[in-house]
Amino acid sequence: MKKSVKWRFLLIGLALLLTLSALLPNMPFYKDLPPVIKKLSPDKGIILGLDLQGGLYLVFEVEGQKAVAQTTSRISQGIQRLSDNKNLKADVKFDGKNITVATATPEIRKAIENAYPTLSARDSGSSVVYSLSEKETKYIIDNACEQALETIRNRIDQFGVAEPVIQRQGESEIVVQLPGVKEPKRAIELIGKTAQLEFKVVDDESPTASELPATIKPFEEDELMGKMKAKIPEGDEILFERITNKETGEITKKPLLLKKDSPMAGNYISEARVQIDTRYNSPYVSLTFNAEGAKIFEEITGKYVKKRLAIILDGNVYSAPVIQEKISGGSAQISGSYSMDEAKDLAIVLRAGALPAPVNMLQNITVGPSLGTDSIAAGKLTAIAAFIAVAGFMAFYYRISGLIADLALVLNMVFLMGAMAALNATLTMPGIAGIVLAIGMAVDTNVLMFERMRDELKAGKTPRASVDSGYDKAFLTIVDSHVTTLITAAVLYQFGTGPIKGFAVTLSIGIAINLFTSLIGTKAVFDYINAEREVKKLSI
Repeated sequence: MKKSVKWRFLLIGLALLLTLSALLPNMPFYKDLPPVIKKLSPDKGIILGLDLQGGLYLVFEVEGQKAVAQTTSRISQGIQRLSDNKNLKADVKFDGKNITVATATPEIRKAIENAYPTLSARDSGSSVVYSLSEKETKYIIDNACEQALETIRNRIDQFGVAEPVIQRQGESEIVVQLPGVKEPKRAIELIGKTAQLEFKVVDDESPTASELPATIKPFEEDELMGKMKAKIPEGDEILFERITNKETGEITKKPLLLKKDSPMAGNYISEARVQIDTRYNSPYVSLTFNAEGAKIFEEITGKYVKKRLAIILDGNVYSAPVIQEKISGGSAQISGSYSMDEAKDLAIVLRAGALPAPVNMLQNITVGPSLGTDSIAAGKLTAIAAFIAVAGFMAFYYRISGLIADLALVLNMVFLMGAMAALNATLTMPGIAGIVLAIGMAVDTNVLMFERMRDELKAGKTPRASVDSGYDKAFLTIVDSHVTTLITAAVLYQFGTGPIKGFAVTLSIGIAINLFTSLIGTKAVFDYINAEREVKKLSI
């Protein structure tokens, strides 16, 4: 018995240690801790939601069908050029959805099928009507949403909002949460602008380039620009490449001296996809240019061989590879030490310059910071008052056993906060409601066990036997009630949105922790008391 109790206390102690470690970022002394401790602990902790700190809540809809129409329009232009180049004399018309090719001879049909295998064809007299396949249409719509998501994320990053939430909702909607934003109107205007992808030559030959530091902290941009302003050659500019340390997650910025003139913009890129190099089993990004873009890109790469060409989106440098040789053929690839996710992100960024589809704002909610402060104060007061009332009742009604339950209640709260911090969960008002409900279920669990134990004592059993029998008989009832609540929380999470999901998450975590503290925590205390001495009367 003693060995079993010892291991359970060790398990509780380990859980408490991990919990306190996860909560470190939320402690006021966290900034003064040694770097080695910060490196081992989570970097964010619990994040306050919009309703607790104020901010902006936006919902955008991506017009995916317009992206499909734009793609089909480009294909129709490509078919016309194909026909003209091969002197096939085909008449190509685009009606906004389908492409009709008149006088479709077998030679024309074969040329189109070879060039555009994703098109579906159906005969209409002497003409052939082409349209995109269902699979390709779905891919274009999904791709348009991913592009818009990345573009918005990039703009918000430049705007300087800490801990923004940007995520897809459903098939075509994007939810943007900007906590603590001070200028909501400016933020909305910034997000709504079109992404601008550019290619610019890096001016490494200028003496000014050698004076630039290798990297700087993000907040040092203005200071560096002020220092270098008088030294920037006419026709040049300084832009920054964002670099994230894979091990520490630290973000730095690398200044680059670039030629202002952009010989090529992103509107010439027709596609960018992630491919796998079979020789080295590493990902790279393949680019496909339209006919005009292919010609321009060939001229640029031929002119600037052995120089660096920077890829820039919205004024941020994403990469600056060295041009090894003239690139012709309308396609190119960007290879390097990319992970699959990084290569995917780069491909998305490159595609984002291709103007995927218009984005419409569906919802705009601004939450004032004073309202969030009031909500936090009200939430704290409610939680403290509820805890004192419940703990007092348990101690009064169940005596020492009630105090043990109160201890479990405290552990329940601490573990719940620690779990949310470890998951970097966002705490909202509905989330607080979920916590309060989980506390209520924790109390209910202990009441259920204590009443069983009382019944066993009345039946004439010893205190030790009453405790064991009380836990055994209440076990299935407790598990049943918790599992049914978990199922409800799962349904809320699956079909709910924003605040409803927050409620479901905190409720689910609270219930799981409650099972641990009730069935293992309090039982370990009772077993320890019974193992240390012979208990003749149980205080309950």
